[in-house]
Amino acid sequence: MASYLQIFSTFAKIGAFTIGGGYAMIPLVKDEIVKKGWMGEEDFPDIIALSQSAPGLLAVNISIFVGYRLKGTKGSIVATLGSITPPFLTILIIAMAFSGFQDHPVVIRIFSGIRPVVVALIAVPMLQMARKSNRTWWMWGMSIATILLVAFLKVSPIYILIVTIIVSYSIVKYRESRKREDGK
Repeated sequence: MASYLQIFSTFAKIGAFTIGGGYAMIPLVKDEIVKKGWMGEEDFPDIIALSQSAPGLLAVNISIFVGYRLKGTKGSIVATLGSITPPFLTILIIAMAFSGFQDHPVVIRIFSGIRPVVVALIAVPMLQMARKSNRTWWMWGMSIATILLVAFLKVSPIYILIVTIIVSYSIVKYRESRKREDGK
C-alpha cells in the first residue's frame, strides 16, 4: 500500500507538470495510479465521473477521491495538498515576477503557444475514454450529438442530461414491458 509520502510526491509531480488544470492532469493521474497499482484501469472512468459530479475543481476532486481510496481521510488531505502545492507556488512566483509584464508581446506569445498543448492534453484522454465507453453506434451517436449541441448550439449540458435521463428511463421501462408481454 502507498505511504503518505508516496501519495504526496505522486500528486505533487502531477500538480507540477500539468498545465491547464483538471482535464490536463487526467492522463498523468491515470498513468501514475495504474502504474503504481493503486487502482485498476477499469476504475478510472468512475474516478473521473465521481470527480466531475462533485462541486469544486476537478484536479482537487480527483486527488481527494484517490487519496481517500488509498488511505482514508488523511490520504485525501495528503493527495490534495500534493496536487495544489506546486501550482500554488508556481502561480505565486509567476505573479511576483511577471506582474509588470503581462501585456508584453513575448509573454502573450508564450501563453498563446501553450494553448494548443493544453487542448491536446485534454482531448487525448477524452477520446481514449470515449473509445472504451462507447460500445455501440447508439452511444457514439449520443456522444457526437452532445458535443455538437454543446459546442456549436450552446445548449446547456444540464438540459442534455435531463433529456438523456428521461429517454433512458423510457427505454428501460419500454423494454421491461416488452419482456413481460413476451413472457406471458
